[in-house]
Amino acid sequence: MKISVVGTGYVGLVSGTCFAETGIDVVCVDIDKQKIEKLNNGQIPIYEPGLEDIYKRNVEKGRLSFSTDLNSSLVDADAVFIAVGTPPDEDGSADLKYVLSVAREIGRNIDHYMVIITKSTVPVGTSAKVKKVIQEELMIRGADVPFDVASNPEFLKEGNAVDDFLKPDRIVVGTESANAEKVIEKLYKPFLLNGHPIIFMDILSSEMTKYTANAMLATKISFMNDVANLCEIVGADINSVRKGIGSDVRIGPKFIYPGTGYGGSCFPKDVQALIRTADENGYSLDILKAVENVNYRQKSILYSKIKKHFNGDLKGKKFGLWGLAFKPKTDDMREAPSLVIIDHLLKEGAEIVAYDPVAREEAKRILGDKISYANDEYEACIDAEALILVTEWSEFRIPNFKVLKKLMKNKIIFDGRNIYEPEEMNEMGFTYYSIGRKDIINN
Repeated sequence: MKISVVGTGYVGLVSGTCFAETGIDVVCVDIDKQKIEKLNNGQIPIYEPGLEDIYKRNVEKGRLSFSTDLNSSLVDADAVFIAVGTPPDEDGSADLKYVLSVAREIGRNIDHYMVIITKSTVPVGTSAKVKKVIQEELMIRGADVPFDVASNPEFLKEGNAVDDFLKPDRIVVGTESANAEKVIEKLYKPFLLNGHPIIFMDILSSEMTKYTANAMLATKISFMNDVANLCEIVGADINSVRKGIGSDVRIGPKFIYPGTGYGGSCFPKDVQALIRTADENGYSLDILKAVENVNYRQKSILYSKIKKHFNGDLKGKKFGLWGLAFKPKTDDMREAPSLVIIDHLLKEGAEIVAYDPVAREEAKRILGDKISYANDEYEACIDAEALILVTEWSEFRIPNFKVLKKLMKNKIIFDGRNIYEPEEMNEMGFTYYSIGRKDIINN
């Protein structure tokens, strides 16, 4: 089989590479000439564990190639996946201009039956728009070429995307024809051999499933952050509460860790898009609106603690910051809490020295020289008034606290991920702030 994957971001590049791993011939297409040139020269534009090895192996075997020419990629293709970006528009709705632009180009060049599969996260009803655009282009050409559209939303977690694709919890597919179902089932057959379920449904339900899944996870995060803030006020410990409710099989232990709010490429824009879809249809998703408001507030929670501790005087103070990416195992900083915290501190006249294992270059692209960048976590803390932990990278979990005490100007830690224990911090003489737990104040 041969497929074309349009878009070489997280979803497109991971999907195309993993499909090639099963023996399918894959052409990944992108209008970004520089990105395609890098991919053809052995350079992956994103950081994703495990991706580089599979990418190199399949390029060497000739199963994976990269091009800026969509038309040539369609030759003999059984299917084309649309995996381009759908950034939030000014009103929060998903911007479909890239998706529909690809659909239009397909309509101008398709010359045999194939299945056009939307892989991008799109609002309910998008596949119908894709179908309409392709039909319009065929009518302009006076061509009668059969095709089907389908929806196949992705459920990839950044930092674990390769495993998620190769070993999926489930594969969700929306179709409207038996032919499309057969093609997609054949594409995913290697993943079904280990018992991973493929769930076929109508296209509208498939599109809705993706948004609903992300909205549910975002809701769990915001709910726990809200409860964590209440725990601080009443004197309860959110970690104990989390363990107490997480053992309930109806709730489960995942996505109930308090912190500085969710970020990344999916949750923020998907929550906004689902809210917008509801508004457009005359219905208000009040719970999701609260989820978004809580998350917006939570991103400033560490800043509020920092400002309170220093009695509002942050000017000229130096802070070491650990973690820039929105979560571990990725260099993605889209909607990252670190950006909100940094912005607040800079406006107060503070100085920031940051360290992240992989997101340094991305941070430089976004922030430039507004902050300084350390080569390791300890360098970031030299003469620092306090350490601010934002992203829970594994290497931050058991640092050498004796070294930190010698390097830092003051023994103060603001832990945005609750990875340290208050009692241990107290024993070592640190003033310690976390989320939803009692603060430790040492003089």
